[in-house]
Amino acid sequence: MATRSPSASRRHRLQIGVVALGLLPAASLAWRALAGDLGANPIETVTHVTGESGLRLLLASLAVTPLRRLFGWAWAAPLRRALGLLAFFYVSLHALTYVALDHFFDWDLLLEDVLEHRYVTAGFLGFSCMLPLALTSTRAMMKRLGRRWVRLHRLAYVAAIAGVVHYLWLVKADLVPPLTYAAVLALLLGVRAWYALSARRRPDSAKVARSAAS
Repeated sequence: MATRSPSASRRHRLQIGVVALGLLPAASLAWRALAGDLGANPIETVTHVTGESGLRLLLASLAVTPLRRLFGWAWAAPLRRALGLLAFFYVSLHALTYVALDHFFDWDLLLEDVLEHRYVTAGFLGFSCMLPLALTSTRAMMKRLGRRWVRLHRLAYVAAIAGVVHYLWLVKADLVPPLTYAAVLALLLGVRAWYALSARRRPDSAKVARSAAS
């Protein structure tokens, strides 16, 4: 029977720890729901917590590669998929809350909302971008798609932009939280652009560019 190497075992424990931490907001929501402590507007509470948790985790997943390249944190590379799937989990809960609890599966009203309210349009775009990423997150799909997998998973940046815009257009008073997320995303995009420009000046630019985009 094959045994894990010490480094593989540490990576596995790290991933379990990240997943456990990532599930804390959901566990807290479940506990508060059982205790009847979701506030005067439970649907709004669930919507807010799931949406913000999804955006945080999505940005965290996009930060893995820059941190790995800047600080040599090779151990962080496997965390990107775990963080991305956690982000999709929360964004799916966010969307399900909106569809089921806010609109009771009234598809006509939902379509009207998507077409008439720009923050809903942005949110729908973000979710639509994340869905194919989640469906192709397995190693088997990565192998099957080859280089196309890397290009497809650049949609994560589109999803993050849509998520930040969704938040900005949604809030009416306190813009500090969405602007903070916008600043973090701008930094991540800036680092990505810097690596892409640097890669073009090197002889092995194609190889480095693919690594920066992964």
